[in-house]
Amino acid sequence: MAAQNYDLIVIGAGPGGYVAAIRAAQLGMNVACIEKRETLGGTCLNVGCIPSKALLNASEKYAEAKQNHLSGLGIGFSDVKLDLKKMLQHKSDIVSGLTTGISQLFAKNKITHLIGAAEIKSQGSVTITSGRDKGVFKAEKILIATGSSPTSLSSLVIDEKQIVSSTGALELPSVPKKLIVVGAGYIGLEMGTVWSRLGAEVEVVDFLPRILPGMDSEIASKFKSILEKQGIKFHLGKGVKEAVKTKSSVTLTLLDSQTEEESKLTCDVALVAVGRKPYIDGLGLEKIGVQLTEKGQIQVDNAFQTNIAGIYAIGDVIEGPMLAHKAEEDGVAAVEIMAGHAGHVDYAFVPGIVYTAPEVATIGKTEEQLKEAGISYSKGVFPFLANSRARATGHTDGMVKLLADKKTDKLLGAHIIGHEAGTIIHEIAIAMSFGSSAEDVARTCHGHPTMNEAVKEAALVIGTGAIHI
Repeated sequence: MAAQNYDLIVIGAGPGGYVAAIRAAQLGMNVACIEKRETLGGTCLNVGCIPSKALLNASEKYAEAKQNHLSGLGIGFSDVKLDLKKMLQHKSDIVSGLTTGISQLFAKNKITHLIGAAEIKSQGSVTITSGRDKGVFKAEKILIATGSSPTSLSSLVIDEKQIVSSTGALELPSVPKKLIVVGAGYIGLEMGTVWSRLGAEVEVVDFLPRILPGMDSEIASKFKSILEKQGIKFHLGKGVKEAVKTKSSVTLTLLDSQTEEESKLTCDVALVAVGRKPYIDGLGLEKIGVQLTEKGQIQVDNAFQTNIAGIYAIGDVIEGPMLAHKAEEDGVAAVEIMAGHAGHVDYAFVPGIVYTAPEVATIGKTEEQLKEAGISYSKGVFPFLANSRARATGHTDGMVKLLADKKTDKLLGAHIIGHEAGTIIHEIAIAMSFGSSAEDVARTCHGHPTMNEAVKEAALVIGTGAIHI
């Protein structure tokens, strides 16, 4: 294919890349977006956020019916059956519909969609080395948005059959009798709950002595108790020394991080969910001298530009939380700066959400971080058990925890376990982005009965005192 000239070439069509491409086109740029997959949306849409949420939703409904949770509401079932093939197809149909939607947005915004593996061989030039659209493409600016890939362990070689990544866990052809999840982070707990609801015995292994590292420890501890009540077992403070496979099983040898004692666990399937790493393979960054951080991320300045003029990077390949919504904000900010606007992302207000049931959501500082920084703070906690909407709908697990500066009352953090916590957290996200105090939230009229009233009550705890506890 002959060389073609663009104002901007985006490499990667995940949430960061495709959103950046659309925003750039809206700002008047002639844009091309290169993606290895034939479908747009990246890891998140194709094998990550969206398909996992589809399975989380479907498995939750199945569990409600199968475990007779609805009988108390006067809803009875004579027989409940799982059609896993149909459930997986439902998940795939959602993904297909959304990827088609992005293609339509590309067409609407006159963005050129190129398919293939990209390599940056020099400033202003990208070569597609394999795939449908091989050739050399020129651009004034290049934006790297290639995302991340699962981190592997030398003791656990992923084959996507018996030892799987999150991608393989979305496509298991049958419900395993026993699933061992290695990694107690967001992805491991989400996928573990999916298969637990569908009938698998699930056990979670992690080298650390706690789940959800980086999250508020009080919230993590209470959430672990909720998951244990749901039937999930934990083996914390243990690493995986080795894995031995047979035709029908995987046996893991665990090593206690404190005592160095060994123990064994046998399962049908082992899921490796120990984190993700920037995906920059094949881009040719070393050849052209793009600087990386010690953690293997692409080093960028406040304008998202690398040390090479005209080459930019966003999302999972740069510093910061590896979250789709963070990548989207990066992408918008980067191209707005390119266009001479004042793009900006405040990383202090990026919410983190675990889409289990109940959900866990967090934003801002944890209690441990405030203690470490020597900041005097006030804490307000309100349980959903005392919330009328939660009682009416049967979603009483969890609580809202707010942290505010003791002197100024400014909100510093929010941590929620509860039904739709990922939605509720955005009330606090907006409040914090405007520098609100706990009193501001407490004095804001909240609709009744709603789950969000628990936020108001938690804010009242910090001030004059909650009404309903």
